[in-house]
Amino acid sequence: MKDFRDLKVWGKAHDLALDCYSLTANFPKHEIFGIVSQIRRAGSSIGANIAEGCGRGGNGEFQRFLQMAMGSASELENHLLLARDLHFLDHENHSQIELRVIEVKKMLASLIRKVDVERHS
Repeated sequence: MKDFRDLKVWGKAHDLALDCYSLTANFPKHEIFGIVSQIRRAGSSIGANIAEGCGRGGNGEFQRFLQMAMGSASELENHLLLARDLHFLDHENHSQIELRVIEVKKMLASLIRKVDVERHS
């Protein structure tokens, strides 16, 4: 069992989730159960999947949860684009958070490859 708090990617994902909450705080109130909920859920799901994978047995399970975290990151990217195109999120804020999502995705991809090598060694 790994401690998820030791993983840099979890720390980045956690900070990203916090930013998702802050970023959506001023979205229209009628979107609280729509895009706000989707962005917050996808953002928090990245770190949650990393943490859950760390608590599972073996690298196979860990890798599977890392892949789910990657899926949540891609889902978050989509929702952020939608928020931008609906003018709930300005281009500057979108660009900044998009770079952070991409950074998390790159870190996840690297960790997935590393775990895969360990599994097959």
